[in-house]
Amino acid sequence: MTTRKYHSTQRLNSAAATREAILSSAHALFLERGYAGVTVGEIAEAGKVAVPTVYSSVGNKPSILTALLEPALRDPAIANTLAAVEASHEPRTVIELTAEGTRLTHERHWELVYGLFYRNPPGEPAVKAVLDKGADDYVQALTRVADRLVALDALRAEVNRAEAIDLLWFHLGPHAWITLVGERGWSFDRAQTWIAGSACQALLRMSSI
Repeated sequence: MTTRKYHSTQRLNSAAATREAILSSAHALFLERGYAGVTVGEIAEAGKVAVPTVYSSVGNKPSILTALLEPALRDPAIANTLAAVEASHEPRTVIELTAEGTRLTHERHWELVYGLFYRNPPGEPAVKAVLDKGADDYVQALTRVADRLVALDALRAEVNRAEAIDLLWFHLGPHAWITLVGERGWSFDRAQTWIAGSACQALLRMSSI
């Protein structure tokens, strides 16, 4: 006799809606008061659920913050950009595509990137571990960009592969967007144009610009 598991679509939809309500409430409260200024009880109250439901649906505060950060870490723009970079044969286009892709990921998730993680960074080890993993993934993505420039023989004579990765991080890493857009009030369009141009000047031989 075969036993089949029965999954209630309504129950699954209800669970997803509950999780979304919790994350939406946490997102708003974290931005308003900072991570340290919000309790799980306040998240539950704002989401109109019981405290045990928060824990069973999403988890503790670090788990909630990790869930909020997940869309930024897995933004499809990252994979799409790397695919376009590896298909390009023009060094300047490689850097321009990277500037566009990093711009998209920052712009889509700007409230969290700048409003929470930069201005009021959470200090809990579990959250730091997630952020460190995100930074490592960012560097790995830029390493693939550097490797493409190496394959195209496009780097300046004095710039080796390791330095290319460092320069890409300097020009295209998160702090560049935070400084120009967040601190200095540049538009994303202006920042993207400047970042791409400055990265080209720093990395590419004149014949590739």
